[in-house]
Amino acid sequence: MKKQRIVVTAGPTYEPIDAVRVITNLSTGLMGYEIAKEAKRRGFSVTLITGPTSLTPPKGTKTVRVMTAGEMYKETRSASKNADCLIMAAAVADFKVAHKIEGKIKKQKELILKLSQNIDILKNIPRGRLKAKVGFALESSDLIGNARRKMIDKKLDLIVANKIGGKARPFGKGNKDFILLQPGKRPAYFKNKPKERIARAILDTLKNSVL
Repeated sequence: MKKQRIVVTAGPTYEPIDAVRVITNLSTGLMGYEIAKEAKRRGFSVTLITGPTSLTPPKGTKTVRVMTAGEMYKETRSASKNADCLIMAAAVADFKVAHKIEGKIKKQKELILKLSQNIDILKNIPRGRLKAKVGFALESSDLIGNARRKMIDKKLDLIVANKIGGKARPFGKGNKDFILLQPGKRPAYFKNKPKERIARAILDTLKNSVL
């Protein structure tokens, strides 16, 4: 029986401002790496497309390293053409500098940058042969409402929602709170769980529904 193929994205993206500075975020990549690790353990053929992190990719995965949102989109679109499932766990920068400055900007009292919007990778990946598209929603308010709207807008089969703000710190190691949402189904709540447990829950959900 042919192995099912899963594409997992992970980590942040870096959007250059000049030769040394970037726009990025606090993602460590741990969630995506845990998903890739669990998928590999279950016998899937795994392609991990990762932004800059300090993590070591799971053994046996095909790892593609990228920096910018544009690079991640190109590699994800290419890898997804022959995949059964795409899990977009990367925290892609929403904006990039409209015009990258050559060299290094000298220190100054004020610097004004014009930003332009990056491509919405998950929304622009064609369904093709994909049986499942999975996204993440990080919200500071109306968590379930915003996650459901994103799920509908991007035509997702599953979305993983988590909150930021107050005591909620979703990045990095430690136990976290997550909610899994599927179209037409009640939310599944996971309280104070390590990310490897969330990875198992995501793949269990897909196994029971589409994979």
